[in-house]
Amino acid sequence: MANAFTRWFDERAPGLAPTYRKHMTEYYAPKNFNLWYYFGSLALLVLVNQILTGIFLTMNYDPSATGAFDSVQYIMRDVEWGWLIRYMHTTGASLFFVVVFLHMFRGLLYGSYKKPRELVWVLGMLIFLVLMAEAFMGYVLPWGNMSFWGAKVITSLFGTIPVIGKDLVEWIVGDYLPADATLNRFFALHVIALPLVLLLLVVLHLAALHEVGSNNPDGVDVKHGPKGNRWDALKPADAIPFHPYYTVKDLVGVGVFLIVAAFIIFFAPTFGGWFLEHDNAIPANNLVTPAQIKPVWYFTAFYAIVRMVPSFAGTAVWGVIAMFGSIALLFALPWIDAGKVKSVRYRGTGYKVALAVFVVSFLCLAIIGMDLTDEYLPRIFGSDIDLTTWDNVIGRIMTLAYFGFFVFLWLYTHLGWEKTKPVPERVTTHD
Repeated sequence: MANAFTRWFDERAPGLAPTYRKHMTEYYAPKNFNLWYYFGSLALLVLVNQILTGIFLTMNYDPSATGAFDSVQYIMRDVEWGWLIRYMHTTGASLFFVVVFLHMFRGLLYGSYKKPRELVWVLGMLIFLVLMAEAFMGYVLPWGNMSFWGAKVITSLFGTIPVIGKDLVEWIVGDYLPADATLNRFFALHVIALPLVLLLLVVLHLAALHEVGSNNPDGVDVKHGPKGNRWDALKPADAIPFHPYYTVKDLVGVGVFLIVAAFIIFFAPTFGGWFLEHDNAIPANNLVTPAQIKPVWYFTAFYAIVRMVPSFAGTAVWGVIAMFGSIALLFALPWIDAGKVKSVRYRGTGYKVALAVFVVSFLCLAIIGMDLTDEYLPRIFGSDIDLTTWDNVIGRIMTLAYFGFFVFLWLYTHLGWEKTKPVPERVTTHD
């Protein structure tokens, strides 16, 4: 019966079985994947979680300024298992960025953005950009006090654009202040438009990856055939079928990830105010400003860049340009880095140091953006410390370090300063 059904199905959808084989059982991935390669599949897992939990949340959500906050409280208090669905969604949003940041860092480690995978990287960065927009609009929907003021601050950044800035902000918000029109359009974009774009980009990202093949920790192309004959695709020596080998291996990562996620959801869903801010448990009020207006943790590094760039002629447009430029430079990374070696294992010392400085600068900017320095610096240096000066000094140094990474990388690789180690012809960790 199973064979008969398979034949019946193949006759009516003849393209599905070859597609499945191409992307699963006959897609060969390098044998030497390590733990850094878990995060791509985990990102896909969290995306599914966000879509499914989001569907259930929309069933009881009211996208209006008068009903949004109360509808969220209704979900938390009166809907069967509504609290669990919401915590799965809010925790999933933060964990989504955790795995995406680690996935991007793996690309930097092993040169996954270099030829022939430039398109894979650009599509991945588009996913990151859409994900940021999706997360911001989702953050506004609960309509707590931080949601309101966060929406006002972020949308006002577009007001720094000369000539059209003010009109552009009113067009985005739909009113002079965030209100019903804002919630309605953000709800439509968050629930329908952006998820469709995100799913399309994920499919294109995976399709582009499977056309050129996966990179590996050695950064060398896999050889096929027992003697390295790349034309003998049926007997790969350096690669194994993605299914069942890596699908089963990924289940280990999924198991560990779900344990961590479950611990957060059941024991620390707000994560000390990082995943769910305390000010957002208060209804939106345009007359009461929170003590500290700051975005969610995954936006704070980029928000700190806006703050660290001084205003000129009474406008913060240069800070906004710097913020968007910090993301645009990641798009341009395949062309900024002209190094001949992909993996950090064989790259020059300069690249390793620069990458470490880049990571430290990003983390420091995130800490400054979260205003954690206000809490910890007085404990270290005493209560008389000038926090504003320290924030500005450290923040501007870290901002220069962030952008300096790209400048250094261009000079380091285009001018031939990099001295690399010998790269093996075959992947090194296989039988």
